[in-house]
Amino acid sequence: MLASCSGGKVQYRIGVSQCSEDIWRVKQNSELRMGAYLQGNVELRFAAAYDSDERQVQQIDSLVATGIDLLIVAPNQVQTISPAIDRAYDQGVPVIVFERKTNSQKYTAFISADNYEMGRVMGEHIASQLHGRGRVLEVMGLKGSSPAIERHKGFADAISHYPNIEVVATLQGDWTEQSAYDAVRNCQDDLSNVDFVFGQNDRMAMGARQALLTAHRSPLSTKFCGIDGLPGRDGGIQLVRDSLLDATYIYPTHGDQILDLAIAILDGQSYQKETLLKSALVTRENANVLLMQNDEIMRQSDYLDQLHDRADNYLQQLDTQRVVNWMAIGVIVLLLLTIVLFYRYYIGKVTLHRERVVNSLWNLEVPENISAQESDTTVNEEQQEGASVEKETPEETEEEKPAMASVFITRFREVVEARLEESEVSIEDLASDMNLSRVQLYRKVKALTDSTPIELLRTARLNRAYQLLITSDLSVSEIAYKVGFTSPSYFTKCFKDEYGKVPGEVRAV
Repeated sequence: MLASCSGGKVQYRIGVSQCSEDIWRVKQNSELRMGAYLQGNVELRFAAAYDSDERQVQQIDSLVATGIDLLIVAPNQVQTISPAIDRAYDQGVPVIVFERKTNSQKYTAFISADNYEMGRVMGEHIASQLHGRGRVLEVMGLKGSSPAIERHKGFADAISHYPNIEVVATLQGDWTEQSAYDAVRNCQDDLSNVDFVFGQNDRMAMGARQALLTAHRSPLSTKFCGIDGLPGRDGGIQLVRDSLLDATYIYPTHGDQILDLAIAILDGQSYQKETLLKSALVTRENANVLLMQNDEIMRQSDYLDQLHDRADNYLQQLDTQRVVNWMAIGVIVLLLLTIVLFYRYYIGKVTLHRERVVNSLWNLEVPENISAQESDTTVNEEQQEGASVEKETPEETEEEKPAMASVFITRFREVVEARLEESEVSIEDLASDMNLSRVQLYRKVKALTDSTPIELLRTARLNRAYQLLITSDLSVSEIAYKVGFTSPSYFTKCFKDEYGKVPGEVRAV
């Protein structure tokens, strides 16, 4: 089985190869996850071999192939798993071996409880309970696993100091309750008068107990002890409190400490290559206190989990709010940018339009393609003011004729501007100011601008009105009179004919 957990931005990917999956390893995996949660940058990838050497070898190779930064492994057996661990180590992957050793030195660190000491302490406890005399049965864990070997050695060394204690049998189990049950039921030795059973873990102790109960069908005087000492329902500590086991020994999981060791290795910090975890014997005298302590720890843990969940929810909401805020800011910035660009474009268009409107009359130029006849007409009509002028004025060249026409237009602008506010001004008045007859003025203006003097006068008045509308606070009526219109209504009509809108609409813009 493969599983993974991660949170936050991943910095390290750590593979965890468990030899089996049971209540002890479930607790340890939970502690590993909690450690990863506190680190915040670790991804854990779990694999459980279910006591299969072949499966664990495949899983270790697979974890390494995924690109893990470090391997945490509990070997199923001493010899068979070593080659896979060696391959990982040789590829530069740091390896933490926990709980169970291999016969190879290719590992970065080892962390475990002292299995030899556990076996020795349980042997001393049994000898003490039997007062140095009695019959004892041992049920070992998985054959070839280092905890089974070391616990047996510690137990045997302790019992060897008590010649009146007989070990009637050493049976082989595989850490499961069923294996101990089967081993006891199939034992050919006489187990009817066994005083004490040492199961190398609590589950096997309970399996042996059930087998003896089934065989003898009567209450037993036999006592049972094991190792693991897990808290919680049906854990070893509760079994001791309820007198189903005489004693157990706490086999510390400390997944959080294992993860701290892993991070120290990956961060290049100092660490101990060999770490033995502290543990303790559990008897009826301290079982209830330990359970109470565990209940309090679990209560606090549940409370912390709730806080973590709330913190996670808050952070998720905060992240969501950040995204929403940034999106809102982006929309606002985009909107402001659009408004600014539109405003600049609009103001530019309005300004350009205003400039064109205001200056249109005064930007009149003599067309480049004006005909010689038109120039001659303009020049000759100016000379017809008197015979003396005609005689005295030398004949102009072709290059001088357009220049004279431009001078005429400039002079006409000045005359119109000077009389723009006079409502009674006539074409005769303008012609007189230009020292021309009415007919001469009409012909010259028409020839040069293709408009009549009256049309240009009205256009000039409307242009000046437009300018006043956008640059002054004068009313429409005041502006109408100021530019020479005698009737505001007629001014409004002419203005709309010229610009397509009434004066009020121009001022609103």
